[in-house]
Amino acid sequence: MSTPRTAFESLRLEHIGRSFGGHQALVDLNLTIARGEFIALLGPSGCGKSTALNCLAGLLPLTTGQILIDGKRVDTLPPEKRGFGMVFQNYALFPHMSVAKNVSFGLQMQNVPKEELRARVAEAVAMVKLTDYAARLPGQLSGGQQQRVAIARAIVTAPRLVLMDEPLSNLDAKLRLDMRGEIRRIHQTLGLTTVYVTHDQEEALSMADRLVVLREGRVQQVGRPEELHSGPVNWHVADFMGYRNLLDLRAVQVRGNDVHLSGAGVELMGLAAQPVRAGDLVKVGVRPDDFKVVGPDAAGFDATVEVVEYHGRDFAIDARTAGGQVVHLLSEQALAPGSSIRVAASPSRVLVYQTDLEPAQEAAA
Repeated sequence: MSTPRTAFESLRLEHIGRSFGGHQALVDLNLTIARGEFIALLGPSGCGKSTALNCLAGLLPLTTGQILIDGKRVDTLPPEKRGFGMVFQNYALFPHMSVAKNVSFGLQMQNVPKEELRARVAEAVAMVKLTDYAARLPGQLSGGQQQRVAIARAIVTAPRLVLMDEPLSNLDAKLRLDMRGEIRRIHQTLGLTTVYVTHDQEEALSMADRLVVLREGRVQQVGRPEELHSGPVNWHVADFMGYRNLLDLRAVQVRGNDVHLSGAGVELMGLAAQPVRAGDLVKVGVRPDDFKVVGPDAAGFDATVEVVEYHGRDFAIDARTAGGQVVHLLSEQALAPGSSIRVAASPSRVLVYQTDLEPAQEAAA
């Protein structure tokens, strides 16, 4: 596939906002996207990620702000003039058209000469490994194959930006895993610039160069996958990045960034991810794989096993302290429900947050 004819160096979203009947679905989004980047917009339902994508695509007008490519505004252009490709969650294929005709539709709208059109369609269909299916109708394809057609249709026009709105959410687990690799391969092979919407943090971590986490229409954190995975800036981001244990505890003692934590039968040492003071009620984030079952004389706290689930290589354990706090952990051994265990975590893996922090207003450029 050829390099996008209208490739850019940077795309800038400046103070983007979108309201619906007085409700702010997206608030003051600022983001710079470099050519060739894979950006994932991540967050729960209703956080504003799809609204942001639709504003970028031109499917929704902006309430505030502007979108610039290399310093020139594009938010005033209609969708078909922006030079973007889009992959929808529900594929949006024409059911009466073959794979090849679906893929060629955008090129036909651009009045591309027939010989060039045939060559580019064949190349795009081959890129998504569907050459043998080019004459079939969408109804004769599996869900994963239909999604490949949608991707081929989006890339065949050599767009300067590809937008993907939860494209894998309708696929089963194995297909999602396979398609994650395919999308990343196509992105890298063609040197695409991609903005990808998902609610799946594992999907975002595995595919994106940078993640943008949103909550209630506001950006919470922007950064590389490893930054968000290991250093969420607040407990809302931690919650979405796999810190399943979000415990309401009290900071008993604070020395620098070291915090002694206690409450509901839990005793831990942690690391302050935000400024806290002795006596504060705090949110404490711990991943299940960072809680360990230790010996009876080790530092930690006691709990009783309630639920054990087999997850293949390990067991997911729900245990409850005498104070009623439920903690989630992983164990290589199948612990018996009702058994008593001692639980501990390395202080560096126990992140301490303020409980009343307002959503972050700023985004990293």
